[in-house]
Amino acid sequence: MIIFENLNYNKMEFLLLGYDGTDKDAPARRQKVREKHIANIAVMKKAGEFLYGGAILDDAGQMVGSMVVYNFPDRKALDEMLKNEPYIIGNVWQKVEISSFRSVK
Repeated sequence: MIIFENLNYNKMEFLLLGYDGTDKDAPARRQKVREKHIANIAVMKKAGEFLYGGAILDDAGQMVGSMVVYNFPDRKALDEMLKNEPYIIGNVWQKVEISSFRSVK
């Protein structure tokens, strides 16, 4: 039996896949704003807006993107937050895909 705990029906989950650029400067752009990105995650985690995520790696183990599951009231609220996302402002993520998501808990 699956038990669903701690579900907040006032919020929706969203899966974000952010893909870094493939140019030679892409790793440097990521490293330049990574500390700010991690600091933002800490704040959002405390607020319950960041559920989990991590780096997408290539076959050599290098970071080439990110996967994040967010928890926001709606897509508009997520989009507002993303206006201040360091990986977007810093031009790290060259392609971003966002889908509604439902975690199994």
